[in-house]
Amino acid sequence: MDNSCPRSKNNMIYFANPQEQFKSFKTEIEESISRVLKSNSYILGEEVNCLEKEFSSFIGTKFAVGVANGTDAIEISLRALDIGFEDEVITVSHTAVATVAAIEATGATPVLADIETDFYTIDTNNLESLFSDRTKAVIIVHLYGQCANIPAIKSFCKEKNISLIEDVSQAHGAYFKNLRLGTYGDISCFSCYPTKNLGAIGDAGLIATNNKKLFDKIKGIREYGWSEKRYISNYAGKNSRLDELQAAVLRVKLRNLDKLNNRRTEIAKRYTKFLEKFDSVKTPKIRKESSHVFHLYVIRLEERDHLINFLKSKNIFPGIHYPIPIHLQPAYENRLKISKNIKNTELVSKEILSLPIYPELSNEQLDYILNCLNLFFCRK
Repeated sequence: MDNSCPRSKNNMIYFANPQEQFKSFKTEIEESISRVLKSNSYILGEEVNCLEKEFSSFIGTKFAVGVANGTDAIEISLRALDIGFEDEVITVSHTAVATVAAIEATGATPVLADIETDFYTIDTNNLESLFSDRTKAVIIVHLYGQCANIPAIKSFCKEKNISLIEDVSQAHGAYFKNLRLGTYGDISCFSCYPTKNLGAIGDAGLIATNNKKLFDKIKGIREYGWSEKRYISNYAGKNSRLDELQAAVLRVKLRNLDKLNNRRTEIAKRYTKFLEKFDSVKTPKIRKESSHVFHLYVIRLEERDHLINFLKSKNIFPGIHYPIPIHLQPAYENRLKISKNIKNTELVSKEILSLPIYPELSNEQLDYILNCLNLFFCRK
């Protein structure tokens, strides 16, 4: 490993770069956009219909529904399960605010559990103590690119007769055992924000299920509660329609998702092989019997802030996912139900760092990042 680390000649290197993915599929994406513009059908048309069928086939569910974004996907799923005021939903504090915001949008109360320090997903040992007669569901967040402890959580939900919702917004295409994530819950939710493994060029989301009744209700809720007839609302709904442009772009990327995920895995392996020799760094662990699609490559170290400043000086811009747990956010502090012991969440938030990882990151750029990391860790 070369100890030299000049200022990057590759301009800025960010932890994610959706524009580079657009360049990779420029011709196909522009053709798909042109097709939509010529179709005179712009919302919930043939592109959305095809995407829903292709996505459900890809992950292995009977049904999928396109919605406006990932937050709406969770809210609509909860409402389809008749979860709302006076109900409680167990999830984690170590997640995007969207997970908790969606629960609150239904009127339900989020109940926040601690996480495992190896995988950063929900600590199933918290579930029993957080359960009450108001608990109606658990939302498991498959974080950074791999699954939460599915067997334990499914068993708990079955025992308590409550619903299981998968938030798969960071793990499109990942497997647990021989099934893709999104097939284990009653309903699964996906964000297709531009930086996601399956990302649109704007906001977009998907919901998947094997339950026909839930599927029909979800479709109705996304468009004002209409089901049998337009302009007739059979129940309270909202406007969360997926537009044709986003669906057309997602169809292009869905066809290539496994290949794109494989490239992420290749980059992650190089990071891990290099970083494992430094005792001060904790590299990602992969859960047994699962795959990891590395939406983010997250390390832990006590010197995080020093490393961030060093990398920025070299035009490398990592991220933190997430810097402040939700229960400590100004908007939520002292108003949510949380685990009595949530120390792992609070500790991890001070040490995690997301290094650049996206399929279009070149080997030359990766070499440069590794050289800079080497210089940082060998500086003493």
